[in-house]
Amino acid sequence: MTVEEFKKKFGIVSKSKEIRDLIDITMQVAGSDISILIYGESGVGKEVFARAIHGYSNRAGKQMVSVNCGAIPEGILESELFGHKKGSFTGALESRKGYFEIADGGTLFLDEIAEMPLTTQVKLLRAIENKEFMKIGAETVTNVDVRIIAATNKDLQREVEAKRFREDLYFRLKAVTLNIPPLRKRKIDIDELANHFVQAYAADNKIETPVLTSEACDLLKSYNWPGNVRELKNVVESAIALNRNGILDVSAFAHLLKTESAEVENRNLPVYLKKSPEELDRELMYRALFEIKKDLIELKDLIYRQNIDSNIKDNGSINYEVLPLDQLEKQAIKNALEQTKGNKRNAARLLNISERTLYRKIKEYDL
Repeated sequence: MTVEEFKKKFGIVSKSKEIRDLIDITMQVAGSDISILIYGESGVGKEVFARAIHGYSNRAGKQMVSVNCGAIPEGILESELFGHKKGSFTGALESRKGYFEIADGGTLFLDEIAEMPLTTQVKLLRAIENKEFMKIGAETVTNVDVRIIAATNKDLQREVEAKRFREDLYFRLKAVTLNIPPLRKRKIDIDELANHFVQAYAADNKIETPVLTSEACDLLKSYNWPGNVRELKNVVESAIALNRNGILDVSAFAHLLKTESAEVENRNLPVYLKKSPEELDRELMYRALFEIKKDLIELKDLIYRQNIDSNIKDNGSINYEVLPLDQLEKQAIKNALEQTKGNKRNAARLLNISERTLYRKIKEYDL
């Protein structure tokens, strides 16, 4: 199979040398069972390459299971990966297979591997090295044949140095490393990707394919794309949804791209504007949440200053009277959950913490 045939089969849209070189490496190592670690910023297409590796391997006839390690609460991640026996803990009403067992004979893709707790990393290392694990509550081991592909947008070497990631697991995973460059470093791919997304959107929505002008392509190539390929896809789809004449020119994209001034003034707002009915509601919700967060911070600072001013003694000394941090944290979480109507993902974004941390805090404060 040639590189071009590989790209077409696995949906890799690119004409840059960087991606071609990555495909060459992928084709060489896909046929083995060696572990692969994929680096890359959010949105560059790490899962696309993971699926290509699986699809080109001898395991293609089996299942590839994708797991986002950062989206699963710390308390249940081990159960999700390795499964549990009925009655092994409160709520375990029946026995359940974990992702390792489900992926037996195939591939397990562990995205955001850097977010995995250290305690779970120990059991993961054993499962990789010995091809066996023990379910929660089980008395015997379960044998599996699973190929591991991991991905992260963090520097795992630094995570190891900071004692947040096990060194032995890091070296076990990095047998082969693929580093997918961000879109801003391969701008030659932008026009091809944009045209691909235009055609795909038109086909999916059964509309006539809009015309993407060369001037619009130049504008897209001049943008920095902090959200990488995922952001480009969303911007193109938003432009088509708002377009009325079938011509995607500069004006169709100019208001969708974040300018430098807008970045300074609205650094917490989404990267691009979404104006379709469903997306508009989401954008307005995010705007409201960020404004609420800003107001809460300002209110907390104001109360803090007032407490200090009101407790200054005659001799000029200050009697600090502030609320404990855990009370402030608990109230902030309650406010976020109320504002998002219980949506924990949006609440975590509002609080600028991971979902796993939010779940742990909810349990800690019994919310």
